[in-house]
Amino acid sequence: MAAIDPIAPGPRRLLARLRALMAAREDAQERLDHLTEMIAQETGADVCSIYLARRSGALELCATHGLKREAVHNTRLERNEGLVGLVARSARPQAVADAPSHPSFAYRPETGEEPFKSFIGVPILRGGRLVGVLTSQTHKSRETGDDEIETLQTVAMILAEIVASGDVIAAEDLAGLDMRPSKAERFQGGAYSPGLAMGVAVVHEPHVTSTRLIAENPEQEETRLDTAIGELRRGIDNMLDAGRLPFGGPTRDVLEAYRMFANDRGWLNQLREAVRQGLTAEAAVERVRNEHRARLMQAKDVHFRERLHDLEDLANRLLRHLAGSNTHRPVDLPENAILFARSIGPAELLDYDRTRLKGVALEEGSASSHAAIVAKALGIPLVGQLEGALDRVEAGDPVILDGEFGLIFIRPDEEVTTTYQDRAEALSRQARAYAQLRNEPSVTADGQTFELHLNAGLLIEMMRLEDTGAAGIGLFRTEFQFMVADTLPRLDKQAELYRAVIDSAGDKPVVFRTLDLGGDKVTPFAPSMREPNPALGWRAIRMGLDRPGLLRYQLRALIQAAQGRELSVLFPMIATPWEFKAAKAMLTREVDFARTRGHPVPERVQAGIMLETPGMAWAIEHALPHADFVSVGANDLMQYFYAADRQNSRVWDRYDILAPAALQMLKSIREACHRHNVPVSMCGEIASQPLEAAVMMALGYTKLSMAAGGVAPVKAMLARTDIGKLGTWLAGEMASDAATLRSALLNAGEAAGIRLEAVDKQA
Repeated sequence: MAAIDPIAPGPRRLLARLRALMAAREDAQERLDHLTEMIAQETGADVCSIYLARRSGALELCATHGLKREAVHNTRLERNEGLVGLVARSARPQAVADAPSHPSFAYRPETGEEPFKSFIGVPILRGGRLVGVLTSQTHKSRETGDDEIETLQTVAMILAEIVASGDVIAAEDLAGLDMRPSKAERFQGGAYSPGLAMGVAVVHEPHVTSTRLIAENPEQEETRLDTAIGELRRGIDNMLDAGRLPFGGPTRDVLEAYRMFANDRGWLNQLREAVRQGLTAEAAVERVRNEHRARLMQAKDVHFRERLHDLEDLANRLLRHLAGSNTHRPVDLPENAILFARSIGPAELLDYDRTRLKGVALEEGSASSHAAIVAKALGIPLVGQLEGALDRVEAGDPVILDGEFGLIFIRPDEEVTTTYQDRAEALSRQARAYAQLRNEPSVTADGQTFELHLNAGLLIEMMRLEDTGAAGIGLFRTEFQFMVADTLPRLDKQAELYRAVIDSAGDKPVVFRTLDLGGDKVTPFAPSMREPNPALGWRAIRMGLDRPGLLRYQLRALIQAAQGRELSVLFPMIATPWEFKAAKAMLTREVDFARTRGHPVPERVQAGIMLETPGMAWAIEHALPHADFVSVGANDLMQYFYAADRQNSRVWDRYDILAPAALQMLKSIREACHRHNVPVSMCGEIASQPLEAAVMMALGYTKLSMAAGGVAPVKAMLARTDIGKLGTWLAGEMASDAATLRSALLNAGEAAGIRLEAVDKQA
């Protein structure tokens, strides 16, 4: 774009007059009328008009200087109609020297616009949404300079705030305008943490806005902008050059994109031109963001739409630098808050008040993402893969979040609200019924006993032991402490956490899983590796054995924490017997190390295999003589068994655990453990689903470990199931070539020992 004289009086004088207009006490229509007159005077145009979007999508002439007054509120153009519609569709400025000759020109005789030749139209954007079109026309045909378009874009940015003000929205003549999303919206996503929430929307990382729009000193604003850009660049460079990325933050690829955008001359020139037009640095960032956002939202190419997220986050980071803070602090939540975000890390999620946070809605995410794991731990419903939801929700909107079926309703209608209110009451009654099961014996309908344990990773989850009546902690994920820390947690801090977990459990057993880091689980203090397939890469026990100091450090902390009590250590992602033998030998050496130095050692130490790879499933006979227990990590095991990435929404639910081949493998693992008299348990999502849990028990898995929300539904299911009859039915079906036995099992019903009323989707 052509450079603009920073001291040119036109734009600045116009903005000064706009400042006075915004302060004047006028009704909405008078303000819009004066605005068109003012713009025409300052730009030398014969006509200036404001078209605003209605909820129907049409663009209504709401104010004009130069066209017939009687056309105001009587002329409407569809978005496929006229040059005004062309501006709206493209979300770009349009300048035409001879408008009547343009193929998109639409003549409206009621406006009297036929004599006018030149046309300039710029979109009026707010939050990336089109709320109207600002036009300028002259009698004579002429070419339009970049400076004139820049001036109108600057005015349009301020106009967006004027028309969104309360008095404009409330004006009778302007009723029905689409100043903010208002219609009911429904999104189908993935159900990643169960439950139902009804509340109001809160946006995570909301747009940072400023009440200062018009600059008093443009030179000073440009200096502020340059300073903030410099700070932004340095912050990104530091994160990349340090070779580490904070957990929950952007990936290296995204940060590389940020670096590219932060050094893009086109973007920076647009920001500076907007400031030189008379906007504050904050308003300039907002204007440029709106323009990019409106265009990129229309892109069909996924790559371009992904760049929108990069630009959005970059703009917010720059605005926080301008505000004097480069960190995000969670907002104060209203009662019954439902949090909307593109994505969110566990540390960020834990920053919010858990007594007020009732649900989480993500544009990204997966069932096994860290946010989903934490949400389940806290009993907070979470729905993910809600593409486009952030574009249609605003803070304060009423929202219904259905964590059972993966649904989000924004501004729901009365019928939907009533339906879900009834369902909420039913779920409340169900919860009371589940609460009565807490102290009931864990026995199936045919008299077989079972144990239900909790999966946990946070100290706060230990409170759920008492709430659920679970028999113990079947899996405590130790990596969360590492993932949210800026530096390697000290030995005493690790031991303190593990001791608190053991103390909280009382006389109930706790199984600690050693660090399951690597892949997508990145820590600030460990160098990140860009791997083509992280799920199959350098992670878990592989990292522990390759960096023995890290694993030994943790084992030493666990031994200190046990202090004469029983210690159960589970080693993750064991792929071959030698990996387990090496890990167990390291544990033994650390116990001996503590004993020789006179430190308290655990009363008993047990070393277990977390069986998560098909390779280990077929080599289990060679490892069992050395193992004290086995825990089947069903999430990863099924991922590797089916070669289906559990982080990929296209394939993660493509295959069913209740397929004969998968069940046969799980049965063989259980039988091998039985032959060697080694206790075996089932851990993960499979264990928390009532129907799947019943099938697992029929295969011989009498100990199941799951998220707290699954305990009561699974207990209710097993208490009503004839496991012996189910086992007999499975034996007759497992030789089939069916893709899944699920439908056949449900159809068999009581003939297979299953009472269908006990199959609870809430789990």
